[in-house]
Amino acid sequence: MAGILYVVATPIGNLEDVTLRALRVLKEVDLIAAEDTRHTQKLLGHYDIRTPLTSYHEHNERTKARPLVERILQGQNIALVTDAGVPAISDPGYRIVVEAISAGIQVTPIPGPSALTAILSVSGLPTDRFIFEGFLPAKKKQRRDRLAALRGEMRTIVCFEAPHRLLESLRDIHELLGDREVVVAREVSKVYEEFLRGLAGELIDKLAGREIRGELTLVIKGSAGESSVPEDRLKDDIRRLKQEGMRVKEIAELLGERYGYSKKEIYRLALER
Repeated sequence: MAGILYVVATPIGNLEDVTLRALRVLKEVDLIAAEDTRHTQKLLGHYDIRTPLTSYHEHNERTKARPLVERILQGQNIALVTDAGVPAISDPGYRIVVEAISAGIQVTPIPGPSALTAILSVSGLPTDRFIFEGFLPAKKKQRRDRLAALRGEMRTIVCFEAPHRLLESLRDIHELLGDREVVVAREVSKVYEEFLRGLAGELIDKLAGREIRGELTLVIKGSAGESSVPEDRLKDDIRRLKQEGMRVKEIAELLGERYGYSKKEIYRLALER
């Protein structure tokens, strides 16, 4: 009989955040497929688990998934883990899960820690409806395009970001989504856990000149549906941009994207002036 593929959630920081069921499964399976075997070994060593490890990460998924599935078909039970949290959620795992399902193998989730739900639960932003965007694109144009596409999204937005891009991303959020409420969660469940809350502009000022380290998650308040920018502010921005030599069409596009405002209305206001 074929074995089982267990998709096991592991701590996102604090090693105590692991379920009793996860520990039992990790002890009982024939093999653990880990994103980074050195990292996973710290968890196993802490709980005196001596199950053999093999590497399974984004660079070898294509070549490793099928051989692991073959081992399960031969009767072995395998646990899939990543460095932190739930496998396949912005982490390796999707390919082996698909291969296992296609082969008729039982795939069993072992629920546990997740940065996504842990941070949402304490964000103070609406949690009844939300979307998860994974990592924002590293390249500026692609990142701005992604954010622009989210301008009208009314659900709370959750995404990951790298420390060295945090300020740049906050500036893009401020410009493209407006001065929204944002939560920056850093090193959650670890020694230097920190939550920074405020409007995007406030966080930009607060973090300017500060070295940011660790794993980051951003929680962004969804759109209110219509722009709340006062018309007087729009007129001030139009006047300033005209003085800088910008054309009316360019002004309408820029401020429309920045504030989620009707470009036609901004165009009309610009022509009036």
